[in-house]
Amino acid sequence: MDDISTADRTGVVFLKAVSWFLGLVYVLCWSLSFYPQPLLNFRRRSTHGTSIDFPTLNVLGFVAYTISTGAFLYSSTIRNQYAAKHPLSPVPTVRVNDFVFALHGAVLCIITYSQFFPKLWGFTAGRRQGASLLIIGIFWGCVFGVLGVTFIVGSKENGGEYDGRRWAWIDVIYAISYVKLVCTVVKYCPQAWLNYKRKSTVGWSIGQILLDFVGGVLSIMQLIIDSSLQADWSGVTGNPAKFALANISIIFDIIFMLQHYVLYTEKRAASDLSTIAEEEEVDDDRWKNRDEERPLVTAEH
Repeated sequence: MDDISTADRTGVVFLKAVSWFLGLVYVLCWSLSFYPQPLLNFRRRSTHGTSIDFPTLNVLGFVAYTISTGAFLYSSTIRNQYAAKHPLSPVPTVRVNDFVFALHGAVLCIITYSQFFPKLWGFTAGRRQGASLLIIGIFWGCVFGVLGVTFIVGSKENGGEYDGRRWAWIDVIYAISYVKLVCTVVKYCPQAWLNYKRKSTVGWSIGQILLDFVGGVLSIMQLIIDSSLQADWSGVTGNPAKFALANISIIFDIIFMLQHYVLYTEKRAASDLSTIAEEEEVDDDRWKNRDEERPLVTAEH
């Protein structure tokens, strides 16, 4: 009996160590994935080949992700309300590495977005490059949606003990975490469509996709291990943003890898920059009528 107990304790310690290692590696992969695209833009002195819709939603998504992970980690109010809502697994599965990754990602996303403004970096940008009306609508829809939930919670909050059923501040944090989820679902679509229209992935870094893919797989593995250690899978359902984020990212990563390594290899091999620039000026009418598009912030070229 003692041998079984010792074996169980050893197994738990081992799984905790594996979870810690997976967290370390996946946050490293995901953190490094932010560098290939801005470095490629810097090397080419151009943002041709990258849809501005992608960094636009990335900025919003990672700012939201930073806020939500920070709240689950460091807000006693949110942690207490989480425990009341999930009594069988009262500790959020958000880790410090999640917060570090989110904060670092937000900073790098802002830098990448800024590269689309020629006055800041002097890079060559698309002649009519601006976020689409659909992306602008999603951007502000997410912002006002969170403000709406905040207003509801503020009007119903009575300061009493939280029972896990009524509106509370944790619902605001969940709303913010869903902003990241919405951004992740949508942000890849314009880039995948742009690659399809151009029949090329030149200007779109495959390095970020490979690192993102590895990080996504390891993130899911860590979340599964953490939930199994608590013997309660509400550790997954209680942190839907992290679980869905990794799955959605993996699907799009596979699409981009197929585009890069299988579908559009010939154009990638003939990567003459002047030819690419001319093609991208024509194909800049991506995924919807560009005459209807407006930038979030006007950038004078």
